Order: sequence, then structure tokens, then C-alpha cells
Amino acid sequence: MDIFFHNLKHGMMITLFVFVMMIFVDYINVLTQGKMNTVVRGGKFRQYIIASSLGSTPGCLGAFMNVSFYVHGFISFGAIVGGMIATSGDEAFVMLVMFPDKAILLFVILFFLGIISGYLADKTTSIFKIETCQECQLSDVHIEEDCRCLNWKETIEHLKKISLVRFLFLILLVVFMYGFISGLIGPKEWNWIRITFLILIVLTIFIVITVPEHYLEEHIWEHIAKEHLLRIFLWSFGALLVVDLGLKFWNLEAFVKAHMFWIILIASLVAIIPESGPHLIFVMMFAEGLVPFSVLLASSIIQDGHGMLPLLSYTIKDSLLIKMFNFIIGLGIGMTLYTFGF
Repeated sequence: MDIFFHNLKHGMMITLFVFVMMIFVDYINVLTQGKMNTVVRGGKFRQYIIASSLGSTPGCLGAFMNVSFYVHGFISFGAIVGGMIATSGDEAFVMLVMFPDKAILLFVILFFLGIISGYLADKTTSIFKIETCQECQLSDVHIEEDCRCLNWKETIEHLKKISLVRFLFLILLVVFMYGFISGLIGPKEWNWIRITFLILIVLTIFIVITVPEHYLEEHIWEHIAKEHLLRIFLWSFGALLVVDLGLKFWNLEAFVKAHMFWIILIASLVAIIPESGPHLIFVMMFAEGLVPFSVLLASSIIQDGHGMLPLLSYTIKDSLLIKMFNFIIGLGIGMTLYTFGF
């Protein structure tokens, strides 16, 4: 039971961090809406940098924006390949909690790999005359709607006539803030992780108080909370519990170390799934020291959270091509690094 409750608390901490970070990233994305189109237009090298930068941001919003740019013809096929390589989906938030220093190093590596891979993908499609984006003729794709997020008169009205959703979110955030201050959740001592969590919770409370009702219900409740929160908790808690039970009862460490090439291949195949969650098992295994960096990197290169889902609805052909490029690059780099002891 100790293992169960220990991982339950850890899973709750991870889920809270992912939740507040997703709100924060979405909020910034909405505030800057409309400015990215003018920035991204230009030469292909600029497209590779922009797409990889968006992909490197935690969560799936950057990947969704890359898809929107791609179907509008703002970026090339290589640029979206690079953007998907740089994308780690919602797992990026979890990695920042579990091993922040190595996570940041991973994101930097993925960013540069995205730029290089984007160039190589465009060159390859040009040499072999591979046709792309033939089905992506969309006339009207909106990244976000307008949001009057800092209207103080409306904020006062929101608090005077507070909705049930806003009230419940505020109660939840205040309870978690007390948990972190008292040490019931998260690190027991005051360190940068604990301080960062508290700052993020305070910023999230500010966002929940000031955003209009439409944004609160459509973005925070309908999208982030209902679509992501439970799944992130179940995957985080489940992956933590499986790894801990495996270490204690199933001799998981010995099995993994004896079959590492198969683990890299399995991690790469699982990463093809366009879903945030399955990749978490390898994140947890890396955090426990069961697998080397090469496994995490291979999985991170190939997987892209939910980033591929919008493109699948527009063109299956291009989605499969992107996954093929990413799988070859990810598995090749993973196997090479492992051979050299990483």
C-alpha cells in the first residue's frame, strides 16, 4: 500500500504541474495570437527554426500551430517534419518534473535535430520527387479565437457573479497551493522546484480569475481539463506504479538491461502512436535509471503527443510520411547512441 500511495501522490503532483503549465502555455498562445503568421513566412531555414521552436515548447499547442501553418502552405514538409521531431507532447511537462536538467538538455537536442532533419526531409522529398501536401487545401483554419484576457471591468463582474466552474478551479488551486506550502505535496524542503510550483499556481490563479467565461469554459475546462487531465493522471500514476512494482517484484531492471536493443525498438514503435501517454512508461524507466538516454531520445524524436492528430484528419498520406521520416531518424540515432554507450 505504501507503493500505491507514494505513486498516487507523485502522480497528483505531476498532473497538477502539467495542468498549470498547459493553462499557462495556452494563455500565452492566445495573447500572442495572430502574430506568428508574419513571423513564420520567409526562407526555409527560418521555417525550420520557427517550426522546431514551436515543437520544443511543452505540450501539443506548438505542434497544432505547425499543422495549421503547414495546411496553409506557410511552412514546408521538411519544416513540419522537424517540428514534430522537436515535439515531446504533454510528456515534456512530466520530464520537467522528474528530471528537469536532463529534460532541458533533451529539448535543446530535439530543437537542433528538428532543424537538421527538416533540411534533410526537404532535400529527400526533392531528390526522390515525393509529392506532399496534396490533400491539405484548407481555406480557413483558425488557431485561436480572440480573447479579452486582461479586461479588469469584466474581471470584477466575473468575481461578483462567479460561475461554478471558476469557483471550483479556484478552490482546487488554493487547496493544492496549501498542499505545497505545507509540504503535503511535492518536495518536503524549500527548493527551486517547490518555489517554481508555487509561482506557477499563483499565475494560474491569476489567469483563472481574469479570463472571460468563454475562455474559461472552452479552453481550460473543455479542452485542458476534460480532454487531458484525467488521462495524464492515469498514465502518470499507472506508469509510476508499473515501474515501481516491476522493480520490486518482477526483476524488471535485469530484463531491461538484458534486452536493451529490443527496448529501443519497442520504444520507437510505441512512439508511433499519435497519443500522449504511452511514451510515459519510458520516461519513468529513464527517471528510475532503467534505460539509457538513447532510449528516451529515440522515443522523443518519434513521438509527438497529440500533435499529429489534426494532420491525420487532413491528409493520411503526409502524416504517414512524417512518421516514416521520424521513425527512421529516431531509431537510427537511438541505436547509434546506445552502441557508443549513451
